[in-house]
Formats: sequence, structure tokens, C-alpha cells
Amino acid sequence: MTDLASLPRINEVAPDFNVVTTHGPRKLADYKGKWLILFSHPSDFTPVCTTEFIGFANAAERFKALNCELLGLSIDSVFAHLAWTRNIKEKFGVEIPFPIIEDLKMDVARAYGMIHPGAGDTSAVRATFLIDPDSKIRAMVYYPMSNGRSVDEIFRLLQGLQTSDKNGVATPENWKPGEPVIVPPPKTAADAEARAGQGYDYTDWYFSKKRLSA
Repeated sequence: MTDLASLPRINEVAPDFNVVTTHGPRKLADYKGKWLILFSHPSDFTPVCTTEFIGFANAAERFKALNCELLGLSIDSVFAHLAWTRNIKEKFGVEIPFPIIEDLKMDVARAYGMIHPGAGDTSAVRATFLIDPDSKIRAMVYYPMSNGRSVDEIFRLLQGLQTSDKNGVATPENWKPGEPVIVPPPKTAADAEARAGQGYDYTDWYFSKKRLSA
């Protein structure tokens, strides 16, 4: 049984790794100072995974513009990864520009809680980890094997995290850049009383929005 206390948690340092990939050796420290999206898929040469990799490949430059690297993983050999990415290029006309981790011993998959026995003992579920420039996990998203994840949503979440970090704000449901953000609620009775006169888009003492300057 998996020890839940050992699984990665939000705002804690991500489990370290030192791995072989389709782009050569990689370790967590290589991504220090950058955002990293580490994402797993159940297996190479599977249709849902193929669509996801095409989606990440098509968005790779957008992620890079936000100082974010992509890193894939499945419990397959580097040779299977190479054959699959070559097949994607040949059959779909899309080149996969990011590394894919070989994880035959499932070391990384187990460390990151990607193995869910109810879904499969030898395949990683569709797990996505957003890791910040200090190597801390900031978000985790899990999908079942049967349904592909949304690359646009992962990109939106990255934008939201970076906006919150830079401005000390929160973002509402389905927030997109340029839309109003949520001002943190006041923490004292005096601040709550004063909130209505502070120039925000005020609904109540706990709920106010504002627009960020360009």
C-alpha cells in the first residue's frame, strides 16, 4: 500500500530525480530558476497520449515564453519513447521538442504518486505537476487513463500562479490574463470596515476585485 505521508504535496519541494531521457540525462536541479511541468502518461503508442503530446508540443513555445520547461514521463524505455516520437513526426507532422523520462523501474512514478493501483499497477496515470523556480510543487492535476487532459487549462493555471506570485492576489474561476483579480480578504475588523472605501470593485468586505496595471 502507498504511504500517503510520502506522496508529494503542494508547496513542498518536489521529489528529486536523476534520469535518462530522450534528450540525455536530466535531474531536478537542471530546472532551478525555471518553472517545470512534469507530466506522465500511461504508455507510448497509445491514442489519447498521442493527442496530449501533440497538444504539449504545439504549446511548447508558449510555455517557454513564460520561463517554463516541459518534461514527459512514462514507464517505457527511452528506445520506445524515441520510436513513438519519430512515429508522431511521421504520421502527424509534429515534432516533440521536450524530453521524455525513461522510468522502467517506476522510481519517479512512485516518488510522485503517479501509480494508482485501482487504475493499473504498471502504468502511470495522467498526472501533471507544476513546479516553480525554487523546485516547489505548486499544483497537481490527475486525470484518468481514459480521458485526455487540457493543455490550455494547464497553461492557464501557470499564468494564474505566476500572476498570484507577482502581485499577491488570487484569481477567480476560469480567470484569464487581463481580467480582474481577487484582492486578499482583510484580516482584522478594522481592515474589513475600511475595505469598502479602498477603491476596489467592492461586493462585500471579504469579496473585492481589481484590475492589474499593464
